[in-house]
Amino acid sequence: MSGHSKWHNIQGRKNAQDAKRGKIFQKLSREIYMAAKNGGPDPSGNPNLRMVMDKAHANNMPKTNIDRALKKAEGNSDEHYDEITYEGYAPGGVAIFVEALTDNKNRTASSVRVAFTRNGGSLGASGSVAYMFNRKGYIVIDRSTTDADEDQMLLDVMDAGGDDLQTSDDAFEIYTDPKQFAQVRDALVKAGYKLANAELTMIPENTMAVPEEKQDQFNNLVEALEDDEDIQNVYTAAADED
Repeated sequence: MSGHSKWHNIQGRKNAQDAKRGKIFQKLSREIYMAAKNGGPDPSGNPNLRMVMDKAHANNMPKTNIDRALKKAEGNSDEHYDEITYEGYAPGGVAIFVEALTDNKNRTASSVRVAFTRNGGSLGASGSVAYMFNRKGYIVIDRSTTDADEDQMLLDVMDAGGDDLQTSDDAFEIYTDPKQFAQVRDALVKAGYKLANAELTMIPENTMAVPEEKQDQFNNLVEALEDDEDIQNVYTAAADED
C-alpha cells in the first residue's frame, strides 16, 4: 500500500455528509433495489445486497426505507438503473473516477460534464484514469472499540485473508482483494471485532497534492459530483489534507 489513508478523509467529511442524509438514503435505496433485483432479496444468499445493507445500517438509514427498496425489487417494478463510470482530471491534474447509477444516461452525462467544466476540471475518455486505481475491499476498526494491539490485529487480518493493514492512532485500516472481501469481513466479525466501515472501494496507486490555489475548485468539483443524485461514489488521487 502507498500509505494513502481513506479514514482520515472519511472522518473529515462526516459532518458534511450528515447534512445530506436524505440524499444519501436515496442513493442507498437505488443500490439496495438493484442488488436485490439482480441477486434476490435475501442478504444471506446475496453478498452484494448484504454489503449494501451493511452500508445502509452504518449510515443510520431507517429500516422503513430499506424495506421499501426491497419490496420494490420483489414487486413488478420495471425501474432500472445503469451502472456508468466517468473519468477525468480535477483542478491541478488530480485523477478522478466517478461511479453512477442512473435511469437517464443523457441527464447524468450532462450533469457530470457541467460539474467538471464549471470547476476547472476536464472529463476524459473511458480508461484515461481507471488504470491509476485498484478495486479493493476496505474495512475499518476503530481502535477505541478493541483492546487488540497492532501485532494481534495483523495476525487476525492475515488469518482472515486480508492483504494489508495500516495503523494510526485512531483506527486499523484493512485492505483486501475484492473477491475475498466478504470472507475477511465475516472472519473479523466472528473474531469479535466491531467494524466502523466495510465496503468495496477504489484506491489510487499513487496520490498527488492539490495545489493550494486550486483547492477551492477541487473541493467544489467533488462536492458538485457528490451532490448529484445519480452519482454513487467519487474517488480521487488527491493526497490527504494536513
